Amino acid sequence: MRRSQITAQFSADIKTVWGIVTNNNDTSWRSDLKEVLTSQDGCHFTEITCRGYKTDFIITEKLPYERYSFQMENKHFTGRWTGVFSITPQGTASVDFTEIIYFKNPVMKALSYLLMDLKKMQETYVRDLQAKLTQ
Repeated sequence: MRRSQITAQFSADIKTVWGIVTNNNDTSWRSDLKEVLTSQDGCHFTEITCRGYKTDFIITEKLPYERYSFQMENKHFTGRWTGVFSITPQGTASVDFTEIIYFKNPVMKALSYLLMDLKKMQETYVRDLQAKLTQ
C-alpha cells in the first residue's frame, strides 16, 4: 500500500473550491488529463491521462462542502481518494486530500516508487486548482 496526503488553503470560498473539485464534466483546468468520461448518473467516471492511462472511479461519498470520496481502479492498482473540505478562520477554503493505493502486482508496487510520484501528482493537482481559482 502507498499513501499520500496534501493539505492546501485557497483564497476562495469553500463553495467555489467544492464546485471545481467535484465537477467531473469540466476538468479542462487539469494539466495531467487528456479527457474525462462521465456516466449519465454522475456516479462513475473515467480519467484518461495525457499519456493515455485510464483509471475508473466510483464516487462513494459526496457530502457538500465537507467530504468527497471515491474508489478507483485501473489495470495496475485499486485505491481510494478522500477530500476533506473546511473553512479557515478567515472564511476561505482549506482542503485535505488523501490517496491510498494498493498495487495488484508486487513488481508494479516496487516500480511505482520510480514511475508514480504520488506527492508530485497531488502537488500538480493543487497547483492546477490554484490556477483555476485565480482565472
